[in-house]
Amino acid sequence: MHRDHLDPADLIGLTQDRSGPLRVGVGGPVGSGKTALVAALCRALADELSVVVVTNDIYTTEDADFLRHNGVLADDRIRAVRTGCCPHTAIRDDITANLDEVEDLERRHDPDLVLVESGGDNLTATFSYGLIDRQIFVVDVAGGDKVPRKGGPGVTRSDLLVINKIDLADRVGADLDVMRRDSATQRGDLPTVLISLRAPDGVRPVVDWVRAGLHAHTH
Repeated sequence: MHRDHLDPADLIGLTQDRSGPLRVGVGGPVGSGKTALVAALCRALADELSVVVVTNDIYTTEDADFLRHNGVLADDRIRAVRTGCCPHTAIRDDITANLDEVEDLERRHDPDLVLVESGGDNLTATFSYGLIDRQIFVVDVAGGDKVPRKGGPGVTRSDLLVINKIDLADRVGADLDVMRRDSATQRGDLPTVLISLRAPDGVRPVVDWVRAGLHAHTH
């Protein structure tokens, strides 16, 4: 399934797994726009929902600092994990540091939505479902229209694939129809959206997906 705009009735796999907030992991390669997407989601949802964020960087707190400097949430709702190792490890193999931050934020703020952003990695990055309930994988057109057909678990298994920066497609020679076709081939019924965060309300398809997930999680 590929949509530039999603009907919530079309969303796949958004069923209630546990009580508490909906935890959504945001992964993808370096430069694909993960932090910008998290920021846009916070801006779009913070007035209606209680939102907290945990970011992951190998050695710095750069992504958390970006969110704080842009004022998308109060500072005490944003935490940074320095993984000191391959980004997969902290979100999939040994989730202790992330889980500790998530659970502390949940105790302090009783959020509706927890966003966990992975450090930048390649197409094999996935989250442990002991840490999150749903995962978004972000790629961008600057990598070329071949990215979806390369596959990898981030592309093939994520609950939502986001193809970002479609405003750059003409500049980099990426064919969006090819990316739609290859995403559908790789993902079957799992949804894909193509967005530009530079467009007015460009984050809307992802916001709709999150809202549908929250509804399914709490009902």
